[in-house]
Amino acid sequence: MEADGAAASFPLAKWRSDFSRAFQYYLDKSTPHTTGRWIGTVGVAAIYSLRVYFVQGFYIVTYGLGIYLLNLLIGFLSPLVDPEIEVSDGPALPTKGSDEFRPFVRRLPEFKFWYSITKAFCVAFVMTFFSKYGAKKGPGSSNLSKD
Repeated sequence: MEADGAAASFPLAKWRSDFSRAFQYYLDKSTPHTTGRWIGTVGVAAIYSLRVYFVQGFYIVTYGLGIYLLNLLIGFLSPLVDPEIEVSDGPALPTKGSDEFRPFVRRLPEFKFWYSITKAFCVAFVMTFFSKYGAKKGPGSSNLSKD
């Protein structure tokens, strides 16, 4: 009986593996096209914003999305190593010709920053199709009032 379940799940596992490989292929191909990726993300954000505006709800989802985006922005703008915490015994500049001077290394690289933002907007957009994530009334109104 277990063999039947394993055989039935094999095509699903193969499809998932093929899909994952194809998705990673297109992600890798999009890496050098920074401007195009960000234009696509702005488009996804605009579609999400229009959806929230016309539905007149899902403010809690948008609030959570905003907090997450702010967290990503802080990670993107923060250095990998905090110079105030790191103890240095000497100069931080390169001392040999072969040393590379890296003035700023981000904690969150640009590609991961873009990918996380795009994924967050897509998840929030999908959440707008489920009423349990949305508020019935607009901002500033109470759900306790008798309408």
